[in-house]
Amino acid sequence: MLKASGAMAAATLLSRVLGMVRVMVYARFMGDGWVAGAFTFAFQIPNLFRRLLGEGALTAAFIPIFKEKEKTHGETEMWRAANAVISGLVVVASGLIALVMLGLAIALSVHQFSASTSLMLQLLFVMFPYMLLVCIAAALMGMLNARGHFFIPAMGATMLNVVMIASVLFFAPRLGLNLPKQGRLPVQIFALAYGVLVAGAAQAAFQVPTLWREGFRYRWVSPWKNETVRLVATRMIPGTIGVAAFQLNVLLVQSLAFWINPQINASFEYAVRLMELPQGMFGISLATYLLTTLSSLAIEKNYPEFRATLRHGISSLLLVNLIAAALLVALAEPIMRLLFERGQFTAASTDRAAFALVCLAPGLVAFSTVNVLARAFYALGDTKTPMKISLACLALNLMLAAILIVPLKQGGLGIANTVTSVGNVALLFFALRKKLGKLEMESLRGTTRPLALAALLACVIAWYGWMDWEQWLGHETLLLKIGAVFVPAGIAGGIYWLIALLCKIPAAQEMSAFAFAKIRRK
Repeated sequence: MLKASGAMAAATLLSRVLGMVRVMVYARFMGDGWVAGAFTFAFQIPNLFRRLLGEGALTAAFIPIFKEKEKTHGETEMWRAANAVISGLVVVASGLIALVMLGLAIALSVHQFSASTSLMLQLLFVMFPYMLLVCIAAALMGMLNARGHFFIPAMGATMLNVVMIASVLFFAPRLGLNLPKQGRLPVQIFALAYGVLVAGAAQAAFQVPTLWREGFRYRWVSPWKNETVRLVATRMIPGTIGVAAFQLNVLLVQSLAFWINPQINASFEYAVRLMELPQGMFGISLATYLLTTLSSLAIEKNYPEFRATLRHGISSLLLVNLIAAALLVALAEPIMRLLFERGQFTAASTDRAAFALVCLAPGLVAFSTVNVLARAFYALGDTKTPMKISLACLALNLMLAAILIVPLKQGGLGIANTVTSVGNVALLFFALRKKLGKLEMESLRGTTRPLALAALLACVIAWYGWMDWEQWLGHETLLLKIGAVFVPAGIAGGIYWLIALLCKIPAAQEMSAFAFAKIRRK
């Protein structure tokens, strides 16, 4: 489990780090003002499809059918099935894009919106076709994975970020030069919007040569009444809603935030990006591995081993994500300052985004556990239960956000997401125990208490370490900013890990043994 999920975590880390570089470039360019809020919200809508498909909803539904066609009907029928799915994606996505863009054009022509709303709608008009590009890219990635290619699809995601970074560094500064400097940003922001489209096209095109060598040739295949298209859609929709509760939560609450104050939207987005780094690196990587393993055990009806594997996975998740959450809470301000505070992103921007992260980070364990538990249901052939629970939690999240956003602004959104995700985990555990009869999580409860106390201690140590660093050294230089994050984090993390080993937490012992074994071999 550690070997498989560790390899995926390393690949995911590379992608997420480059994505973080993109966010840093964005922050320097546009800060967290109303223009940034308009762009963030406009990009969230088509980008939701990338997040949902990137988590594997389309590929998880499509790859098994793709492989089955290859084994039972040969490569000709396999490629025909792929063409049918791509044709279906083109039809559905194009129709939706046409409707949305027509609606946006009519709205902008007949109604006088506020400056922020008008800019957001114009940016959405430019970026919404990205949805089609990312759907096609996801299908191509699934086909390459099914044919045993993993590096090229990963590089496709890298190309996406490279093009988007280039749009900020090279294209944006060339727009609006005839305007006063303080009035250029609303014009230059369109460079980022067009960059999104070019990035989506680059990600899809990057994978075509490898598929061409594999024998793929696109041919129109009518998706109407096509059995493959029907199966993919049937399997994909519940899974998308079930796994992607966090992403849907973010979109809903940012919709609410934008109408109240676009600045809330931008500040909260920076906190979400930081949360996604540990969540994606370990939580989603582990959940991806567990789906395959738990599915095999469910087919064999080996439920004792099913429970043990699930328990083992959650134990490893708790060990890693508890300390990550503790450090994000304690060091939210110096982390935000180190990554983002330059250019248009001011010290006040740091304070606002750090507050959002402090309120959002405690839910990191719950966010990741939702992904793992949802995979357990999918392994048992049940996609409806996680979907129903997610929908109930979405309603709760929207209600809490509406209550908390006015007094606490971006912090209220973080608290709403945290509370909702904890509720989501509780309901998933309850439903899974009902489904399996018992979960046998007694040993997990025994390790959770010392880990939680160790994480709390690490949080206090990291916070006091940062405060002492600020008092004696400050943060005037880049080196001091780096030290303000990594010195307290290193001390607190080391103490946390030592406590976990002294308490004989199985996951800590196994991870340490695994790491030392790899070091000895090298």
